[in-house]
Amino acid sequence: MSEARSPLARPFPAMSAIGGVTLRVARAGYKDWAKGQERCDLTYVELAEGTVVAGVFTRNVCCSSEVDLGREAIKQGKARALVVNAGNSNAFTGYRGREAVEAIMAQVSAHLACAADQVFVNSTGVIGVPLPMDKAKAGIEAALLAAPCGWEDAANTIGTTDTFAKGATATAVVGGKTVTLTAIIKGSGMIAPDMATMLGYIFTDCAIAPAFLQQLLSAANASTFNCITVDSDTSTSDTVLAFATGAAGNAPLTGMDSPGADAFAAALHDVCRQMAQLVVRDGEGAQKFIAVSVTGAVSDDSARRVGLAIANSPLVKTAIAGEDANWGRVVMAVGKAGEPADRDKLSIGFGGTWAARDGQPLADYDETPVTAHLKGQDISIEVDLGLGTGRATVWTCDLTHGYISINADYRS
Repeated sequence: MSEARSPLARPFPAMSAIGGVTLRVARAGYKDWAKGQERCDLTYVELAEGTVVAGVFTRNVCCSSEVDLGREAIKQGKARALVVNAGNSNAFTGYRGREAVEAIMAQVSAHLACAADQVFVNSTGVIGVPLPMDKAKAGIEAALLAAPCGWEDAANTIGTTDTFAKGATATAVVGGKTVTLTAIIKGSGMIAPDMATMLGYIFTDCAIAPAFLQQLLSAANASTFNCITVDSDTSTSDTVLAFATGAAGNAPLTGMDSPGADAFAAALHDVCRQMAQLVVRDGEGAQKFIAVSVTGAVSDDSARRVGLAIANSPLVKTAIAGEDANWGRVVMAVGKAGEPADRDKLSIGFGGTWAARDGQPLADYDETPVTAHLKGQDISIEVDLGLGTGRATVWTCDLTHGYISINADYRS
């Protein structure tokens, strides 16, 4: 984890244990961390027999072997363990990278006496360096002997350039039983939506069919993880996995007509939204959290794409960093989005104050409240296209000198 904590950080929440989930961390030594910052960099999560899994994976075509193998393993819907390596992404490493992942899966599956495809492996960090199998093996051996740890320790261990541990939790009543969802996530840079963005893990004691869990996770992903961006770069390793142990003892959810399915779906969406926003709040060098709300589009998907064009614009992001109400840059971003838009119907505002309506500046526009709004940490940009009922909200952060410094020195 980075020493300088983001000014947008949120405290780590109190999170309950999940029946059937045991967390352990260890130091594998994947990276030469700065002196005084030596830390655990391998997370091992053991899952009870009968745990089901769902997941979404990056669509970056230069993905890691972890993604390739995970995408295949998710089809069988069962999980017994998760291993997360921090400091080395093991991406663009050819057959050696795949062999390292397969070795980890074999080592853990032998320990648990389960099928290798029930062991999920994720790695994050520098691209192009094969994961050292000797360090991975020793790290897993150490983790298996380590005492169980809490959620915050695990959240810290999966981080790379993150400046704070990220966790989220929610509950739902399902068939008369209270089920809990608890999640941890890492992500700070190389964040852009194309399935998911970063590494995120959701654990619940709800009993649910794997196909239905996959349906709900994919739906939640569309309006949460796929609606955030820090720098428009989609990682080679992005993965979000949801594990359900069934320990709550509810009647298994199989579809939206199951009692409590709507409540569980809402809780899952809430946890995903919390996590997505935490990643943006830890955007590399970020000083401001920005919500871009687009209404009046021809469809929700179109609204999201317009929102992303605004949120990914370096000119918009630097204007917000400079606390400059330059709404002309928002006009530019709408126009380049490649989505239906009409210049003469476009309206733009900041913090609830409209600067332009129906394609032209308001005659009585007063920039004073907008300037005051932009001096805060939580910024909102409102865009109404005036074409239809489509709407979406996208979350991003400003672009500062800090982002350049972090990434210019990333391998130093």
